[in-house]
Amino acid sequence: MRALAKKFSQLRERGEGGLIAYVTAGDPSPSMTPSIVRAIVGGGADIIELGIPFSDPIADGPTIQAATVRALKAGTRPRMVLEMVEEVKREVNVPVVILSYYNPIFRMGLKNFFEEASARGVDGVVVPDLPVEEASEYKEFAESYEVDTIFLAAPSTSTERMKKIVEYTSGFLYLVSVFGVTGEREKIQDITVETIRRAARFTRGRVPLAVGFGVSKPEHVRSILESGADAAIVGSRLVKIVEENLGNEEKIVKALREYTWKLKEATR
Repeated sequence: MRALAKKFSQLRERGEGGLIAYVTAGDPSPSMTPSIVRAIVGGGADIIELGIPFSDPIADGPTIQAATVRALKAGTRPRMVLEMVEEVKREVNVPVVILSYYNPIFRMGLKNFFEEASARGVDGVVVPDLPVEEASEYKEFAESYEVDTIFLAAPSTSTERMKKIVEYTSGFLYLVSVFGVTGEREKIQDITVETIRRAARFTRGRVPLAVGFGVSKPEHVRSILESGADAAIVGSRLVKIVEENLGNEEKIVKALREYTWKLKEATR
């Protein structure tokens, strides 16, 4: 059993939902990313999602865009992020997923990317700008190296396309909760609840359903899980905590651990 499937199985046995925590790798510096991951896992995150910084992050809102700029200025490159995964996996016993736009993967070459990702301990990959219709070769390489392929669906995804996305997805389905880009929202919208219920009809018994974009508070996490999702993905709020405490590593680590703990409590 792969790491993500095993993690969701353990969560079901405990009667908990999953908390997937996103941070931008290399923000504020590559050397600090392992400390940030340890803090978040210490707070209770079940799965870590590490973003590879890319110069044109079309799915991201201002908070993650700013983190991407900081990470790139600090010299963060795709191969460094894969090395970070290997380092953090030696210290934390949770699955680690990479989020990358397709361009950095394409430039490395599919075989090289998945060979190295697998060797470094990457458990799954999310590519926001790769549609399933163009992903057959990508999927083949991922499967050959036993790396899960996590695809995205949205409120606008048709029923027919949802079926195909679920077929291509392993690890978990990443359901975008709202129209638009990443970022904090005040409350969970009705369309999010409707989309979760619709997607769950296709994912149930096949693959876990995780919901992200606009998820930032414990009450959001609780609402998403009560609507039928298996996990909530929180990113922009955690990245904002880093931004609010730039220059003070101790405060970043403490604040991340404390806020992650509050989010995780909402899954129980």
